[in-house]
Amino acid sequence: MDCTRRKFLQGLVGGAALAYTRKDACSSNPERPNILFIMSDDHCAQAIGAYGGRLAKLNPTPTIDRLAKDGMLFENAFCTNSICVPSRACIMTGQYAHTNGAYDLGGRLEPKRHYLAIEMKKAGYHTAMIGKWHLKQEPAAFDYYCVLPGQGRYFNPQFRVRGKDGWPKDTITVDGSHSSDAITRLTLKWLQQGWDRTRPFFLMHHYKAPHDFFQYAPRYESYLADVQIPEPENLWKQPRFGSIATRGHDDELLPYIGTSIGRRNPRRNYVKHYKIDQILNDADAKRAAYNVYMKHYLRCVKGVDDNLERLFAYLEKIGQMDNTLIIYTGDQGFMLGEHDYMDKRWMYEESMRMPFIVRYPRAVPAGSRTDAIVENVDYAPTMLDFAGVPTPAYMQGRSFREVCLTGAEPPGWKKQAYYRYWMHMAHHDNPANLGIRTKDYKLIFYYGCNYKGQNRTPPGWELYDLKKDPREVVNQYDNPESAGVVAKLKDRLAALRKRIGDTGEDYPQVEEIIKKFWDYSDSDRQQAIRISHEYLAAKKGRSR
Repeated sequence: MDCTRRKFLQGLVGGAALAYTRKDACSSNPERPNILFIMSDDHCAQAIGAYGGRLAKLNPTPTIDRLAKDGMLFENAFCTNSICVPSRACIMTGQYAHTNGAYDLGGRLEPKRHYLAIEMKKAGYHTAMIGKWHLKQEPAAFDYYCVLPGQGRYFNPQFRVRGKDGWPKDTITVDGSHSSDAITRLTLKWLQQGWDRTRPFFLMHHYKAPHDFFQYAPRYESYLADVQIPEPENLWKQPRFGSIATRGHDDELLPYIGTSIGRRNPRRNYVKHYKIDQILNDADAKRAAYNVYMKHYLRCVKGVDDNLERLFAYLEKIGQMDNTLIIYTGDQGFMLGEHDYMDKRWMYEESMRMPFIVRYPRAVPAGSRTDAIVENVDYAPTMLDFAGVPTPAYMQGRSFREVCLTGAEPPGWKKQAYYRYWMHMAHHDNPANLGIRTKDYKLIFYYGCNYKGQNRTPPGWELYDLKKDPREVVNQYDNPESAGVVAKLKDRLAALRKRIGDTGEDYPQVEEIIKKFWDYSDSDRQQAIRISHEYLAAKKGRSR
């Protein structure tokens, strides 16, 4: 029996988990695992069978579900900002966006701050990054890279590689291939020909799929063709959902906030995008658009899952499957029609929650689940911990390796997750917001302005009781019975912002608005109504 597994079992027998350090009994004969960090773009938990959501009966992810059967599934893994670049930067640095500087899609991360790759390389790992990168600058800290430029193409994808002409000039193109197939092929080639087998590998294997607009490989055209996709209830009915911040005064901003499945948002919706028959009434058009959207999305997911089956079969063939810590995640969640929203960016569960599954049979108990709250800033410290590397002082995240081994939260483990979305009303018409998520509640503050404190939408607060209302359809902020919860959560949110350093010094005009509407007095509410009217007038003026 290997040393890590023996210690885990001894901890269970003794009634307490044994803490891991680099100086423990295993250090004389370290068996550090390979680390395979798989990430798909926009793959949400509700589209993974193991999470047991409404789509599970469609069996969309049998290969990924195998990871959960053999390992641990995290029910409360969250991104701190549900958008691609910031999430990836948080994972690479172990830092929140206000620290690493990648606030939005324009964020960049220079090679000297590719901390996860740097630390793995220092620890003796052979490092590789293959697939979607999206952090703008060269992934030079890796021993090997082969990455998509920006979002990359779904078909005939081009990849940037290290070569004589320098970044970003050296490229290869995989003609006649879908990106999911190409990325898997490139990873298999590296494992077969590039990996130095005298060292464990740290491999980031990242798919473009299922990012919009969900272009799937032609072989999946018939997949789910005759299936009516299960719908979320809140696609249709949620009269107490949201706030003036997301609906406007008396719902006057419903056409302008949050892109939609149905025709609610006339600027951007899937009825328009998929050219649904204009003869259909609004309800029938929404249902038709939802089904087209979901089938495209799930066909991309199916392509990812099938390709992982190929990858895992190779690891089995070379005897490395059980020697490898395998992590599967998405770079954030995604809205699949919930609340009649598309895309991500929201702090609502489907968008904020990341799938996170860990398989390592030498140490992680099979078929286990945990509701421990973890954030994407914790991913790098955790992977480094499995590699025997202490968390560097510059990282803000904390290793949850002990949770993986035992299912128990270590003393002093975090009781809340922080969220902040900065890209006010960009692309999908989401107002800027921040908030706190505990195991029982979620408090969201839409402060509603851009980086300069301009383009304002009405500020507002939302509180959801996650135990009674897991689908978040009843905003409890103005419920008198929730006043005590609101006050406590506001105090916790303020303390959390201070602790992690989101003090507002970077954008003082924004912080001024946050402070002004923090208490949300009667006069604040009246001003929010005026801002709602002004925003509506501006939108109507632009449409003339």
